[in-house]
Amino acid sequence: QVQLQESGPGLVKPSQTLSLTCTVSGDSITTNYYYWSWIRQPPGKGLEWMGAISYSGMTYYSPSFKSRTSISRDTSKNQFTLQLSSVTPEDTAVYYCARDLAIVIHTTTQGDWGQGTQVTVSS
Repeated sequence: QVQLQESGPGLVKPSQTLSLTCTVSGDSITTNYYYWSWIRQPPGKGLEWMGAISYSGMTYYSPSFKSRTSISRDTSKNQFTLQLSSVTPEDTAVYYCARDLAIVIHTTTQGDWGQGTQVTVSS
């Protein structure tokens, strides 16, 4: 059974770059034909799919985040990472990593998810 675990700083200052890592166990991030996503949920709001990296290393981004987001992977560590630049307090959210056969994840009932990590943007 696949397991995903997010890690990274819980507090980031405005204008800095947020970096999160998702460590995967129980499966390889190169397994056909899965997509590995980052999703967030700001307080009081719905889920926001940010982007994904495929089993082959292709990346896909939501238009809402494309200008500030980069997703990469380290296959030797079975990890994939999110970088979100120029953060503001509006980027405060619970950030999740997830896996699915679809590129875009819309609901928590879709795919396999990590437990999430709280990130607060504040000076």
